[in-house]
Amino acid sequence: MSAGRRVLLLLAVPVLLVVAWWTATAGSTNFFWPPLSQIAGTFGETWFTGRFAADVLPSLARLLAGYLAAVALGVGLGTAIGSSPTLRGLLEPVLEFFRAIPPPVLVPILMLFAGIGNGMKVLVIVSGCVWPVLLNTVEGVRALDEVLRDTARSYRMRRRSRLIHLVLRGASPQIAAGARQALSIGIILMVISEMFAASNGVGFTIIQFQRSFAVPQMWTGIILLGLIGIVLSMIFRWAEARLLRWYTGLRMSQREG
Repeated sequence: MSAGRRVLLLLAVPVLLVVAWWTATAGSTNFFWPPLSQIAGTFGETWFTGRFAADVLPSLARLLAGYLAAVALGVGLGTAIGSSPTLRGLLEPVLEFFRAIPPPVLVPILMLFAGIGNGMKVLVIVSGCVWPVLLNTVEGVRALDEVLRDTARSYRMRRRSRLIHLVLRGASPQIAAGARQALSIGIILMVISEMFAASNGVGFTIIQFQRSFAVPQMWTGIILLGLIGIVLSMIFRWAEARLLRWYTGLRMSQREG
């Protein structure tokens, strides 16, 4: 597929949705459903006259801190649990129990121990993002070929070399899948944590707009969150394509063969 056709397919649905929204709201007199032209007209004034540094950047910083901490924790624990059948059998019921708890429910509890500062918001993001990374890492490590493990032992590879070149490399497609799921969860929890107790952030600002009946500005915040999600997804896919280039090449050779 050519690059031009790929870009066309990528933009087709968003463009159609924007055109449909613009057409459906043109001339709208509904206070809660303003025309898209009015929303677009207030977007720059709302977010690029001081709020970007005061609200957007702190939200992204908290998201990045929580997301990276969750990935590091999930990969570390998942590798240990996936490599040990005893540890896996011991912890699996506990993991399934905590995984079933919706992370927003933990916000009031985390507020009691961590207060209402940035630490609480980062902990909320970690509490939700860690599970897809952890469980996918466990499954990725469990699925490693036993022949490869035995071969590594036969050649007396050092434990660190086995961990980096065999375990983590072999489980990296599963880890990437979990990290991709965690990214979308992290954006949701970033907003929720800021809606509960905050003095800045995108979620806090959207709630303030809603409470003051600044409806067009509220819609600009929702659109901004969608744009943030798209940009972060594109960055993730770019990094994934380079880190997993070996896996992509292997899959292509298998299909062609």
